[in-house]
Amino acid sequence: MSRIVFGVRPVEELCRARPREISVVYVAHGYRSKEIEAAVAVAKDRGIAVESRPRALVADLAASPNHQGMVAVAGEYGYARTDEMLAAAAAAGEAPLLLVLDSITDPQNLGALVRSAEVLGSHGVIVPDRHAAPVTGAAVKASAGASERMRIARVRNLLGTIDWLRQQGLTVWGGATDEEAPALATADLRGPVALVVGGEGRGLRTAVARRCSSLVRIPQRGQVASLNASVAGAILLYEAVRQRAAVV
Repeated sequence: MSRIVFGVRPVEELCRARPREISVVYVAHGYRSKEIEAAVAVAKDRGIAVESRPRALVADLAASPNHQGMVAVAGEYGYARTDEMLAAAAAAGEAPLLLVLDSITDPQNLGALVRSAEVLGSHGVIVPDRHAAPVTGAAVKASAGASERMRIARVRNLLGTIDWLRQQGLTVWGGATDEEAPALATADLRGPVALVVGGEGRGLRTAVARRCSSLVRIPQRGQVASLNASVAGAILLYEAVRQRAAVV
């Protein structure tokens, strides 16, 4: 099954990271910019066909007004395996740092979380295959193309996956709003860890929270009930990176 990736930056990142998956890149008539020219150059350098097409066709393919005049027709997204994430951490000589997403249904939040994971050096993102957003064009756009460079695993049994991670020696920290949970700054995130972020509005499902090694909360002083899922995930990741940098 083919997928459509749209937006200049996402298409360029796709061309750089997964050129063999791309059938063709379309540029809408009348769209010109240095950014588009740079992306086209990357595509051609990797032997990818680039064709000019009417704006209406590009807009229809993207199914979004934010296509920026460029779309790529690619193969089905190549999900990774969780064991590949641990292997990548071992190859880099680093303690695994994974991000686990519980019922993130908004592709914008998924994309933003993947972008934070890539920027902050996570070894992978794990999502369930049900009741969660897959890697669509909208998610790729929201990630600014980071999805094409990040290992993303889509698992059938999230609870079983969390159990498996713990068996591999990872401490699984679940992000919670419970005031009785320890504050984020008190959690030791320097070793092998997986950080679990709950879905929009509802947070962690009870069954998922029970499977975690421990829960942790981000202290809040404002009146709003909770942080956006993508913001919470970025804060958790940053704290882990900060702690690890302090001991290097």
